[in-house]
Amino acid sequence: MSRLHDPFRRGQLAIAALFLSLGFQYATWAARIPAIKTDLDLSAAEVGVLLMAAGVGAAVSFPAVAWLMRRMGSRRLALLSQLGLALLLLALAAAPNYPVALLVMCADGVLVGCLNVAMNAQGAALEARHERNTMARLHAVFSAGSLLAALLASGMTAATESVPAHFGAAVVLLAALGVTARTGLLDEDAPADRPDPADAEAAADPEAPGSAPAPAAPEPARRRWTVPSRLTLWMCCAMVFGTVAEGAMNDWSALYLKDVAEASAELAPLGIAVVSGMMVVARLFADGWRGRWGDGRVVLLGSAVAGAGLAVALVSGGVAPALAGFACMGLGIAAVTPCVYAAAARQGSDALTLVAAMGTTGLLAGPPLIGFIAGASSLAWGMGAVAASAGAVALCSTRIRWTAPAPVAQSEATPA
Repeated sequence: MSRLHDPFRRGQLAIAALFLSLGFQYATWAARIPAIKTDLDLSAAEVGVLLMAAGVGAAVSFPAVAWLMRRMGSRRLALLSQLGLALLLLALAAAPNYPVALLVMCADGVLVGCLNVAMNAQGAALEARHERNTMARLHAVFSAGSLLAALLASGMTAATESVPAHFGAAVVLLAALGVTARTGLLDEDAPADRPDPADAEAAADPEAPGSAPAPAAPEPARRRWTVPSRLTLWMCCAMVFGTVAEGAMNDWSALYLKDVAEASAELAPLGIAVVSGMMVVARLFADGWRGRWGDGRVVLLGSAVAGAGLAVALVSGGVAPALAGFACMGLGIAAVTPCVYAAAARQGSDALTLVAAMGTTGLLAGPPLIGFIAGASSLAWGMGAVAASAGAVALCSTRIRWTAPAPVAQSEATPA
């Protein structure tokens, strides 16, 4: 069967367009923060609050996202939130003052929460329907979207200093991605919270980690929200610590190299490149690792390598150890979010929504949090908190009952 007519490949392409959109949109506005700061005449503290507004929006969005998932389903919610995020770029570019910019960023956090839940629900449903791992590759596309946004920002900044022109070009690309996504997203009759056969033995105990509804009594599509289980709360903790580490490394690695490791101006940007590059490579191969060793072992070993590697680099000091530590962090932390999202989806839409909300909050609020720690002590201690976050992921992973490794299809043994 050709890839064009393969249902799995068609769904994978459509969902990948959503992941690419989210990574691209997030990095697009982040790349122009200096220009927005100048245009609105903001202080450094006001910029920090502006960045925090997106995290606040994501944190408070959980009840609304849970309700929208039950009312609309992941397909409709994903398409509408993807369109809304594109329009918010235009709104941010046209923001006349600081209060309006704060409202736009708060709304951005809410829509990021919506799209994050919906696209991961689609990815988990695709895995369940075809019994093939793909979540890690989808998250690799998210990282690729950030890289694409950085390249576009560099090119547009060289051509014009106009933020509206830059964001207008970005919206055109986001519109094309939205059209691509419409062609292959899963219908509402393929929910992400379909019972996982691998959890059948644990289904009798509703409090047991990794338990799933019995196949004979699937979860109602529009039931009321329920109190999260202990398993879901452990997943939330793993997700928050993982995304705090991921977001902080992207935002603070270059500054650490310049101010603490005393790297040259030419070498300082390599911090972001090393972290992002290792994350993309790891996510391309992580689905194969999941199939061979299981999600739990991948998360435990990966987060342990990430935390230990960065900690040793911080103690050693210097540019070369720092880059090696950043590589360990990118390699080890890359598979955490795909695995936790897949595990949360097996517990139902409410669990996935809460875990995804915590992930979005950690990703957006993590960098300002590390900044507060650095301001109170030093950036070295701030980066130490990042290493501790990775270690906390390893501890949380031991409290989650993961499913057995899924068979790896021959066509999925290597990156697509």
